[in-house]
Amino acid sequence: MADRGWWTTTRIALVAPSFHPRTGGVEEHTAHVASELQRRGHAVEVWTVDRGDGLRQAIVGGVVTRYLPCPQPARSMGGVLRFLRDAPRAIAAWRRAYRGLRPELLHVQCFGPNGLYSLGVHRLTGTPLIISSHGETFADDHGVFDQSRIMRSALHRALAAADAVTGCSLLVTEDLARRFGDSRAVVVPNGVDLEAAADSGWPASTAPTFVAVGRVEHVKGFDLLLEAFATGDLAGRARLMIGGDGARLAELRSRAAELGVADRVEFPGRLSRGQVVAAMATATAVVVPSRAEAFGITILEGWRSGRPVIATVHGGPAEIVRDGIDGFLVDPLDGVALARTMSRVLDDPATAERVAAAGRRRADEFTWARVVDGYEDIYRTVLSTGP
Repeated sequence: MADRGWWTTTRIALVAPSFHPRTGGVEEHTAHVASELQRRGHAVEVWTVDRGDGLRQAIVGGVVTRYLPCPQPARSMGGVLRFLRDAPRAIAAWRRAYRGLRPELLHVQCFGPNGLYSLGVHRLTGTPLIISSHGETFADDHGVFDQSRIMRSALHRALAAADAVTGCSLLVTEDLARRFGDSRAVVVPNGVDLEAAADSGWPASTAPTFVAVGRVEHVKGFDLLLEAFATGDLAGRARLMIGGDGARLAELRSRAAELGVADRVEFPGRLSRGQVVAAMATATAVVVPSRAEAFGITILEGWRSGRPVIATVHGGPAEIVRDGIDGFLVDPLDGVALARTMSRVLDDPATAERVAAAGRRRADEFTWARVVDGYEDIYRTVLSTGP
């Protein structure tokens, strides 16, 4: 392990496409990394895209957070005119942020409009640029990098200019190499807060309950989970809770009614961190049924809870979950196989508990301190190499 006593304070801007009050994997990753870096004595700010929440600057978890406008050029005449109108204000906001912190490192967490503007700051100031990909190039419901030539080109240019590149899994680093020509990326995984407290007000369930949480979008596969749950006698033996908010929530509710399982399925909406901890603590199993998953923080959360995890084979989960040892791997596109695995957890509690215990031990490998250890090693290399 590299010697981490080589500096006292480094000024670091973590630049994210989304942050508080919005929630998600990248938001959580950024928040925990910022907190741990600050705990270690670094001067850290989070710069994030202004998404119209009426925020300009806030203190989030003790970290200064700046909400910066990021208008993008477009090919239509109207889009060009809007960009020309909004660009001066955006440039001024980014200039103020830069002058306020004078960062020694720009660390982009998940490339979006935030990455495009960070590339501009890098070129204008020479500040070292690090890009961390979280699967945005392939695990995005809107297919931004398939649809937008501007974003594809910007990512190509940013990767070429970056001083270091990371991905949260091998799947992510391989996608950057195959589709975007960058073979330097190293894996820095996600982490989990092992001390996260449960919401004491969360109602305890007495019935066996399968729990899934996340953005309710097509890529997360909650519709596949719902279909599998309605297969055979699962709905007669257990309940299903799908926690989260998103564009597909109303559709899922309607489908549950069509399948005749609406009275066995709960959709509590967006959950707080404490509610997630509480819901998973009493789950029969935590299910991650994604069609594509770059890593899967939910797997770590399930491991932390000491409950069995049933995870998709599509993406990063297959890199960390050992099937039948510390979790169960299944293709959620095969509804019969998914239902069979869920039934196995109900029918063989001894195996389920053995797998759950092994998963809980695995969670200790994915602390946020270890994640930041990996980033600090990269920071050290970048800053010691110099321009």
